[in-house]
Amino acid sequence: MSQHELRTGCVIRFPYLWVREAERGETEGRKHRPVAVGVRIARPKGEDILVLFPITSQPPSSDRFAAEIPEMEKRRAGLDATLRLWIILDEYNQDIIGQSFYLEPEPLLGHFSKAFFLPLMREFISRRAKTRGVNRQR
Repeated sequence: MSQHELRTGCVIRFPYLWVREAERGETEGRKHRPVAVGVRIARPKGEDILVLFPITSQPPSSDRFAAEIPEMEKRRAGLDATLRLWIILDEYNQDIIGQSFYLEPEPLLGHFSKAFFLPLMREFISRRAKTRGVNRQR
């Protein structure tokens, strides 16, 4: 994947570090999992910031801000359409393109449609004060 491909709605593999793991002192994600690029924040020197949301097969509790991924969107995103999958939106990882130890040059898995993903991003922005993130920059 090239750095230019990393944009809102694309799905990649990333060693996501859950907030609960970071709070216990862990510093590395336990496995590479699919994540969605939620936001790419442009920086003047080209070291853009990525906000990444995890995708999981574990049903989230009712108090989480999450969305089940419809079958068509799973196909577009290159995910297993036979599994029930959720995108978790009340926590995220943040990393910097060009400085990341975690972004690998693997191909994109796919992309979510704008019709599915942009309303989720608008809702994330409105709830931003209640979300928690892990900064993966060293």
